Amino acid sequence: MKQHLIEHLIAMLDDRMAVAWNAMEAAQESANDQSKSSAGDKYETSRSMGQLDRNMHARQYEQARQERTILERLQAVNGSGTYERVATGSLVKTTAGYFFIAVSAGAINLKGETILAVSAATPIGQALIGKEVKDTFLFKAKNRKIEEIL
Repeated sequence: MKQHLIEHLIAMLDDRMAVAWNAMEAAQESANDQSKSSAGDKYETSRSMGQLDRNMHARQYEQARQERTILERLQAVNGSGTYERVATGSLVKTTAGYFFIAVSAGAINLKGETILAVSAATPIGQALIGKEVKDTFLFKAKNRKIEEIL
């Protein structure tokens, strides 16, 4: 299940990277295509806006690329390994559902299960890191229990 989840997340990030790359190129072309007119300030403002747009998409692309790298490392190292304690790369079955500690991607529906993909830096990720099976943690103002660490 974890391998399928990682593959699904990598495909999702590939799509996100492609969208960001295309938007980045379109913004750059738009900034480059601005023709200078008698209203020089308007030209400079349009170029600046295009450059800001391009930079925003470049940051989105880079974030997705870094998240993909994390998943590739997990895929290569972990395989279907199990953990004694929750760590980055753990798929955690709890009384609140499944959590995948790796990258923040939100709820993923896979093989009839909903898995919440979260970063270790998120509050729920921090609440789970280092815990063992049968340990409890606070989630949505309720104590929950770890049933299995995959």
